[in-house]
Amino acid sequence: MVKTDIGYTTTDTIMVRGLNLATEIIGKFDFVDMIFFTTLSRLPSPQEKTMVNALLVTTADHGITPSSLAARLTYIGAPEALQGAVAAGLLGAGSVFLGTMQNAAEMLIEGARELSADATDEQIREAARATIRQHKEQRRAIYGVGHPIHVDGDPRVPTLRELSRANGYYNVHWRLMDAIGEVLTKEQGKNLPLNAVGAIAAAVAAMGLDPLIARGLSLVGRSAGLLAHVMEEKSAPMAREAWQLVLKDDSRNVLP
Repeated sequence: MVKTDIGYTTTDTIMVRGLNLATEIIGKFDFVDMIFFTTLSRLPSPQEKTMVNALLVTTADHGITPSSLAARLTYIGAPEALQGAVAAGLLGAGSVFLGTMQNAAEMLIEGARELSADATDEQIREAARATIRQHKEQRRAIYGVGHPIHVDGDPRVPTLRELSRANGYYNVHWRLMDAIGEVLTKEQGKNLPLNAVGAIAAAVAAMGLDPLIARGLSLVGRSAGLLAHVMEEKSAPMAREAWQLVLKDDSRNVLP
């Protein structure tokens, strides 16, 4: 029998982190409990549960995106394989779309390393300037600010900020993320407000979670949204129409 620290199965039991799945977990844990229990070997506090629920909901869906299009297009080619469509949508989660929560959380943890819990506003701004300067020198992207649609501010950010405040997770990481947006806006002369990536990264960093968990939670949340897109594609197709729009653009079909 092969065992890991996460769990194992015998002929009559399934054990997860030392608890019997059938008799001690099912009906007693909710999904966020199970995420914490399997990943961190503990149950979440009420505050952690509130925040993780909010992050899962935030990342579930926001309309037609590269990930939802990938899922829909894969589904019309292989309608017998739901898992393929959802997987196609998740495979594009990287340093540009969806996976950026991890990159942003890493940026904040690194940038706030020398900051104390009671850092002054000027110390926070200096850390923001240093973070921006370092990322530019190393030609690394600066994550968590600006949005192609919500140019005057991402409507998700105030809600996530207030949830973080209410649950004790508004700290130097949030303040640093806010300051990075303010400094960049001043330096570049255009409005670069925080987006959901920055808010989620600040919350994850403030909670003391591994940045990889930020990306993991976004993938878990987005899976629900991708399922919704596949179900809608089944009942109200639009992917083929999107495909036809590309085919009708003759300029894309002419070799240079």
